Amino acid sequence: MKDWLGALHDALQAGPVVRVVVASVRGSAPREPGACMLVMPTREQGTIGGGHLEFVATRVARGMLEASGVQPRLDRFSLGASLGQCCGGIVELWFQRYDASDRPFLAQALEARETGEAAVMASAASGSGHRLLGQDAALRECPGALDAGGEAAVLHRHTGGPTLYERLAPCDTRLRLFGAGHVASALVQVLAPLPFAITWIDSREAMLHGLPANVRAIHSPEPAEEVRDMIRGDWALVMTHSHEQDFAICEALLRHAAFGWAGVIGSAPKASRFRQRLLQRGFSPPDVARLVMPIGIGGIRSKEAAAIAVAVAAQLLQLRESRASMAVDEGPLMNVARES
Repeated sequence: MKDWLGALHDALQAGPVVRVVVASVRGSAPREPGACMLVMPTREQGTIGGGHLEFVATRVARGMLEASGVQPRLDRFSLGASLGQCCGGIVELWFQRYDASDRPFLAQALEARETGEAAVMASAASGSGHRLLGQDAALRECPGALDAGGEAAVLHRHTGGPTLYERLAPCDTRLRLFGAGHVASALVQVLAPLPFAITWIDSREAMLHGLPANVRAIHSPEPAEEVRDMIRGDWALVMTHSHEQDFAICEALLRHAAFGWAGVIGSAPKASRFRQRLLQRGFSPPDVARLVMPIGIGGIRSKEAAAIAVAVAAQLLQLRESRASMAVDEGPLMNVARES
């Protein structure tokens, strides 16, 4: 779920909601810690992986909807034959019931997320309710509270009972997308539900339309000039309608040198030509090698815009996974902290 906090706040206008969160994982499981779903009397929003686990979780949640004043609960599920699944892992699910009285707190959390005043929401199973924590306070209570990216959550076990720590702001990868042609337009739609915050740049204002929520558009007569506003670590994709614009952006990226990753669309001959020209401009071979040319995972021969977009999106997801700050641990429960 892209924005569970906003979705939960809005859903409460229609009545009570139970939120189900993957709190911890050991071994193989359908979703990662932090994945969640909202369960309402007649519908669900989001998913914790589907299958029988989700069916059972939904049944538990609906039972909680029928009672008021129920405390959060943490249930442990073995993904084996007894549950009708064969993943073989162990999942702990956090169930929490919300009603209209929680909307003011959620509104406060949304505002704190926007202003940066709070980094983490802590939810206790003991009945002490929710708390908003700044970064320093969160790290004091649970050293791993800010380690994980994306939708991740950290379950902290202590003598007073378990507490679930969740980062308020999603850890979206910042991506500068230069160009708004057929492939770029298709790519924006593929990346819309995924953890990317996109700045979409083109010299043709009329091309920047149909923007998903995670996209900010910039019309710039000289797209290469927008490189100077990139934040250190930003990713870039270069796919304008002009090879000369592409080259100018590549040169600007290498002079800026602060990007985290950059890829350039095109054929092998285009990539070879760009490399030669950049070397002639005085860039070193290691500098030029930082530009990934061509882009997209291998094995997809189709030149359809949608197919190329899928190949590029898959490459971005692979890269994001490889750089994730929290590695999957096949031993102890993933994303679980305990008092020493």
